[in-house]
Amino acid sequence: MMFGLPLAFTSPFVLAALLSLPVIWWLLRFTPPRPKEISFPPTRLLLDVEKNEETPARSPWWLTLLRLLLAAILILALAGPVWRPLADTGGGSSGPLWLILDNGWTSAPGWDARLITAERLIDGAESEGRPVLVAASADGPGQSLNPIGAGEARERLRALEPRSWVSRPDDLLPALRAAAAETAPGAIAWLQDGLGGDPITHFAETLRDMAGDVRIGIYMPERLPAGLKGVRNDANALTATVIRDKGQSARDMSVQAIDMKGLVIAEAPARFDTGASEAEVRFELPVELRNEIARLQVEGERAAGAVQLVDERWRRRTVGLLSGDSTQRAQPLLAPLYYLRRALTPFADLREPRSLDLAQALPELIEQNVSVLLMADIGNVPPDSIDALRRWVAAGGVLVRFAGPHMAARTDDLVPVDLRSGGRALGGSLSWEQPQPLTGFSENGPFAGLAVPDDVTVRRQVLAEPDATLPDKTWASLADGTPLVTAMAIDRGWVVLFHVTADTTWSNLPLSGTFVDMLRRILAFSAARVSRSGEGEGSAKVALAPMRLLDGFGHFVSPGATARPVSVSDIDGIEPGREHPPGLYGVDDAFRALNLLKPDSELVRFDASALGSGISIESYRTAGPLDMRAGLFVVALLLLIADALAVLVLGGGWRLLQRPAGAAAALLAMGLLAGMPTDGHAQGTTATGSGRTVANEAWALDAVLTTRLAYVVTGNAQIDETSRAGLYGLSRYLESRTALEPGDPIGVRIDQDELSFFPLLYWPIDENAAKPDAQTTARIDAYMRGGGTILFDTRDEIGGTAATGGFGTSPATRKLREILSGLDIPALEPVPPDHVLTKAFYLLDEFPGRWSGGQLWVEATPETDDVSGRPVRAGDGVSPILISANDFASAWATDEIGNPLYPTVPADPMQRELAYRSGVNIVMYTLTGNYKADQVHVPALLERLGQ
Repeated sequence: MMFGLPLAFTSPFVLAALLSLPVIWWLLRFTPPRPKEISFPPTRLLLDVEKNEETPARSPWWLTLLRLLLAAILILALAGPVWRPLADTGGGSSGPLWLILDNGWTSAPGWDARLITAERLIDGAESEGRPVLVAASADGPGQSLNPIGAGEARERLRALEPRSWVSRPDDLLPALRAAAAETAPGAIAWLQDGLGGDPITHFAETLRDMAGDVRIGIYMPERLPAGLKGVRNDANALTATVIRDKGQSARDMSVQAIDMKGLVIAEAPARFDTGASEAEVRFELPVELRNEIARLQVEGERAAGAVQLVDERWRRRTVGLLSGDSTQRAQPLLAPLYYLRRALTPFADLREPRSLDLAQALPELIEQNVSVLLMADIGNVPPDSIDALRRWVAAGGVLVRFAGPHMAARTDDLVPVDLRSGGRALGGSLSWEQPQPLTGFSENGPFAGLAVPDDVTVRRQVLAEPDATLPDKTWASLADGTPLVTAMAIDRGWVVLFHVTADTTWSNLPLSGTFVDMLRRILAFSAARVSRSGEGEGSAKVALAPMRLLDGFGHFVSPGATARPVSVSDIDGIEPGREHPPGLYGVDDAFRALNLLKPDSELVRFDASALGSGISIESYRTAGPLDMRAGLFVVALLLLIADALAVLVLGGGWRLLQRPAGAAAALLAMGLLAGMPTDGHAQGTTATGSGRTVANEAWALDAVLTTRLAYVVTGNAQIDETSRAGLYGLSRYLESRTALEPGDPIGVRIDQDELSFFPLLYWPIDENAAKPDAQTTARIDAYMRGGGTILFDTRDEIGGTAATGGFGTSPATRKLREILSGLDIPALEPVPPDHVLTKAFYLLDEFPGRWSGGQLWVEATPETDDVSGRPVRAGDGVSPILISANDFASAWATDEIGNPLYPTVPADPMQRELAYRSGVNIVMYTLTGNYKADQVHVPALLERLGQ
């Protein structure tokens, strides 16, 4: 660094020559006198010669300044200036470079910049002959921390990815101490993710002590990504809290509410007050629409912390209320339903029947699709309604009953336990027993983890007949061991009994906050499913297996090998990490969401400046060092030309330009200077490899006015020629079999050409191609969001890597993963038997190419695709991505007269025919959408199947 600028010199000692500028100025002050033209007649030679002695004239100030500037620029150029040099983290020793990379969730938005910085640091270590120790702070202490070569370090770096949990560099300290004991570090670079806290500060201080004389280079991001926490489904709106770094400048954000199908239901703004780090976002939607929200995410933030997953616990339940108490109308403030309304109104939508007749009230509430039905002191349900109520419970409903005088007298059999006749009075004048306090909650019930209040007492209760199953059915009990709450599963639903009233006549439980928490826990599992063993999801013993997890970018991915199941009772208190990443746990129809940020989470930025001396702090950058010598030499040459022209004018040489020969020579020199390239990229900077640019109107019109199949130019001549020949053969097949008459195929540069002209792009994967940069990735994302489809073909099915139900590890597959890592890709699945692709034009059950057996992958379709009353999918139901390994282009490739260029494997003419039919179905699918899914086509399809 020089004067705070990112400028360094490879030969700084040359700058000492700048001290000679005053001497040069003194020498340049004078210039020889201008020569005079005199006539030379032979007869007057001696008379006209002046005998006065001339003295030198002073040089013009601007000419002196020009020459001083020329000298200064030459000195700077010889000193080897470098703009944006890499930080020098070495301390003079030859030890390894410690490259510590934070790959927690806050590193995801700037992940590409981190990789570029890390690769340049590895390049510097390689030039200095240092080995490299690569440590990822979110990958746990089990990783190998041995110094390795630069090539192996690059491979290790490419295998890293941002995780969906917080970085824990403190876990690396034991392994780093062991590595330092074996070989002291020669350079340390910490690529920080910006997140701070006490563990991060402790790690930084310990690392500084371990470094000794070695300077530590810390790279910091410019900002932390925003986070999302604290989802609540209140009476009027679903709310959440957006958090950010306190040091960020004020800017409003937008939060999207997305359903299970990936459709955006609504967007709401989050407006931050000046200096505030939190802002509330509200979705004021109807309850039915709010209950469809499955995911909230901060728009524009590609990070796991900017996502909050919503499961059944956040669904706002519809609760029906029934009471058998006669005081309900006469004294409503003392009635049991009053306490239930006050407890449930903030968390549920309440429904009450118009009629007091149970025979009419129960069917009325069931028809309103209530999730939970609360019955206060109803002893007997009418026989005509008991069967309907039992069927409702078996279908997944939750029936919650409260005791009372009616239930103490007699009851039906829709209760979890057998009850004794009459009630048990405690603490009365005729009773020896004292009121019993609430002492505990069962670990097998939904109340597990609730704090036991010390002020709740029960004065009267209905008793359960003791039997062997009573302990398993008890969710809450009193000090004497008698149950306060019991429950029983009936198929997919539950029957829950409070052995006290819902008002304060038998206990003071309805006056406590614990009563509200107990009812909320019951609502949370009201949609739970019951396993075959009879133990429902509401049981704390149930272990939920990982189903769909979030990666560091906030996208759903399949569970990895390290992910472990979680128990229902522990999921709210689990800190997401390597064993329990954030995501969905359970099964498709009964799952729980584990979110990264908790309601009390904060974003604290790491303050590296507080570490004192021995630390260099820099920001990430994607641009590398720039050698400025060439530019300075060009400027010096221009100044030298300007100086020569000035001397020519001052010396009268401009008169030569008036002569034809002199003018021609000057023009020739200027032309040569103008034609000299200033850098290695001057030739053909506006032309692509095919001699055209995006702005070429002729090319654009040619691409628009004629339907053409397009392929991505990879730079590999053989692959590109195969793609062209393959799409040419498919185009001729389409022309002969369909009404489509496509033009010749065209190759596109994915980073330069306009992609929206083409509904389908065929992209053969070249394992040696470079990964698209961030700008190109954004272009690809925009193309797919706009309705375009890309067919990725790894062409590696012959190795058997894609036929195992997933993607293998061939070089082409690894390159495909690298390309897709930066894209917003939906969940994928093999083409289902009833997919539109199987019947878009031909009826197909497989999609072979040159190879057969590989799956064709498309966007996963939800189990239910009912989008009535909802926005239509972008692209009319067309998947934005198709992935195959069967090498379609080689199977389609023909020469100009139609002869195949490559044999199929196995050599079966029918396989080539099926490959062409697969291509026709893919093209028709991308051009026409999902219209073949309409029921109107069923008779024609059945007729074709009959043939």
